[in-house]
Amino acid sequence: MSTSTQQDAVEHDAASQDKMRWPVVCVLSLGMINAYFDRVCLTIALPVMVQTIELSPTQIGIALGAFFWSYTFLQIPSGVWVDKIGVRRPYFYGNLLWGFASAATALTTGLWYLLVIRILLGIGESVVTPSSMRYIRMHFEEKQRGSAVGLYMTGTKLGPAFGMPLAAFLITTFNWQTMFLIMGFGGLVILIPWMLWVKKDDIAAISRSQREVLEKEKPADSKLQTVSTREILSSPVIWGVVLGTFCYMYFVYYGMTWMPQYFGQKFGMSIKDMGWYGGVAFGGMAVMIWVGGAMADWFINRGYDPISVRKGFTILGFGFAATQTIGAYTSDTNLMLIIAVVSMWGLGFATANYWALTQTLIPGGSIAMVVGIQNTAANLAGIVSPTLTGWLIDQTGSFDVPIMTIGFWLLLGIVCYIFLVRRKYAPQPEQA
Repeated sequence: MSTSTQQDAVEHDAASQDKMRWPVVCVLSLGMINAYFDRVCLTIALPVMVQTIELSPTQIGIALGAFFWSYTFLQIPSGVWVDKIGVRRPYFYGNLLWGFASAATALTTGLWYLLVIRILLGIGESVVTPSSMRYIRMHFEEKQRGSAVGLYMTGTKLGPAFGMPLAAFLITTFNWQTMFLIMGFGGLVILIPWMLWVKKDDIAAISRSQREVLEKEKPADSKLQTVSTREILSSPVIWGVVLGTFCYMYFVYYGMTWMPQYFGQKFGMSIKDMGWYGGVAFGGMAVMIWVGGAMADWFINRGYDPISVRKGFTILGFGFAATQTIGAYTSDTNLMLIIAVVSMWGLGFATANYWALTQTLIPGGSIAMVVGIQNTAANLAGIVSPTLTGWLIDQTGSFDVPIMTIGFWLLLGIVCYIFLVRRKYAPQPEQA
């Protein structure tokens, strides 16, 4: 094949990849919906499962957090792997493993089996966020990135929004075993469009849009800019992001693991009602994620500073979410219920923007590794939040102290984004 013909083929492939980047982000969002189905199914099933598997609140917290043991500690290795070979194959293999692990939960006979399955589930899902964020970072400019991240991150809330009521419906219509089989194997369907639309790993083929993004963010005579691990770990930005992300996700994982139990114990709700109210909380949050990302992009497109805009929306979301704490100081059950739902909606303002802010402050060549660091912090909260909440309930006999704890973490997150996540502290790229 002549050089001219080869170049034409490359340009044709690049044009095809450009056209498919938004549909691919939709697939990535569906992948997150599927991933979060797996995270909330156990929450909804536990009230039925404990009829045959005896578990204390502390043991329930351990079971709910087991997924995050492997998921969390594989974030950085997964990010390095994705940066090395690209997004296509890691995303495929990860989906395959977590689909089968989710379905195998139907065979649970005791606590230890359940812990092993949840750990396998975490291994499979560990590649999803580094892969997805790398794809977005490499294919979208700053002025579009908030919308792209927002579309992708809506999946993290649409998953619980649809997953909770769907799991409740399947359990009450069939049984909890059938629910896990349907949820696990059904999620593998997204691998079909993924393999059809993402033709090559992005290490091998760079699309036209990706080249445009990179040309705006690197010197003409250098490769894609990278940041050394030492530079990253010595930056106050990274530590502010790590702490802020932990604080954000502490509340989210409380919502996915214990909030349905809160609805059941505090308000006497049935499994169906627990699922419905949990779905409303996360459904509203999903809407606000898209709204927050799109509004921030609107301001940035009109010349406002991207870092200031995204920080502002992040802090606003944390502030809205902190109203959750009011529930511990009132005896008005209607107010408690409204606050529990609406505070999660408000947190949606932060979601797309705190992720996009990290991408703004970090050069693109190291982004999957940095996302791995950030997502490690996010999912340490997945270990701490359900476990600590269960222990606090055992110790105090109520949800009041766990709810106050949420407020503490959210206020700490605001402090981190105000004082640590600042332009002057951003790690500087290595020069080729």
